[in-house]
Amino acid sequence: MIQERLIEIRRALHKIPEIGLKEVKTSEFLLTQIRQLKKDYIEIKTWQTGILVYVKGTQPIKTIGWRTDIDGLPVKEAVKSSFVSEHEGFMHACGHDFHMTIALGLLENLSASQPKNNFLFLFQPAEENDAGGMLMYNDGAFGEWFPDEFYGLHVAPELPVGTISTREGTLFAGTCEVRITLRGKSGHAAFPHLGNDMIVAATQLIQQAQTIISRSVDPIQGGVITFGSFHAGQTNNVIAGEAELYGTIRTLTQEMNLLTQKRMKEIVKGVEVSFQCEAELTMEQKGYLPVENHAVTTQKFIRFMEAQPTIAFKEAQPAMTGEDFGFLLNKVPGTMFWLGVDSPNGLHHPSFEPKEEALKPAVQVISAFLKELDYD
Repeated sequence: MIQERLIEIRRALHKIPEIGLKEVKTSEFLLTQIRQLKKDYIEIKTWQTGILVYVKGTQPIKTIGWRTDIDGLPVKEAVKSSFVSEHEGFMHACGHDFHMTIALGLLENLSASQPKNNFLFLFQPAEENDAGGMLMYNDGAFGEWFPDEFYGLHVAPELPVGTISTREGTLFAGTCEVRITLRGKSGHAAFPHLGNDMIVAATQLIQQAQTIISRSVDPIQGGVITFGSFHAGQTNNVIAGEAELYGTIRTLTQEMNLLTQKRMKEIVKGVEVSFQCEAELTMEQKGYLPVENHAVTTQKFIRFMEAQPTIAFKEAQPAMTGEDFGFLLNKVPGTMFWLGVDSPNGLHHPSFEPKEEALKPAVQVISAFLKELDYD
């Protein structure tokens, strides 16, 4: 696929960002592109807004999977361009328009002639909010098409175009959403003994939660607990009878995530007892397990990329960002990697602006890697 066509596809997708499981226009656009391939060895299945494309091999020994996410974010775009988002309040601020474009380019290249092995291309919905890969897996959407190894990428705004970066082991953290509601008793600020102040209880809970990382988590493994939302009270002279906290747990191993969740439950229970209040705690990890790159597939990928004259390979450091591809890599060996797109602003930023020069080289070098896997 030529650069002009890749840019055309990317810009068309960029105009129609949609949030998870509502990617109707996006799915229709993708299906239109896929159906143009018209090969008798290509089969297509859909699951809600998700799409699975199976390229049947001539002498298959294995099935090689490539995954792209297709959803956008509820972010109001600040970039001024001729292809700005047409959906007010939504934007491809995480680069999934790039991911989809590259996946279409790979599909076209890999299916131009019938491969030896089978290939599965997964156009997955709801990466940002509902762990669409987990939903599809649990619903049996893959059937007999589930691959023996899985690969995928994520754009990296801080890396120059032409750079690819990954590592063995954990690339992205496992994440878990935390919601806590504390209920006490409202009252007049002048008579605190007649009320039960949930602002005091909530601030104590936040402070104690930070001791999980500093005193319960192995410092070599690391972790993070952030409460990004805290709502309580109505005015200055009324004791708050209710407080709501919304936060996230992020760890580099699933074992540490489960330990952190356990300690969070214990601390919330302790606050409930010590402040004589009612506490409601929900923790939801969904499919956002740590993205753990398999040693064999990743070593193979790194060796290939290091040998490419057009690629600057860089070993990655683990990141506390989350990605639901971790769920699929928990089921089958595979590798995820960063692709440099050199944006002046980072992921999820309203002025995120990846460079389109990254598209064609990415399709070329990843196609070459997948073709080598085909005859490996």
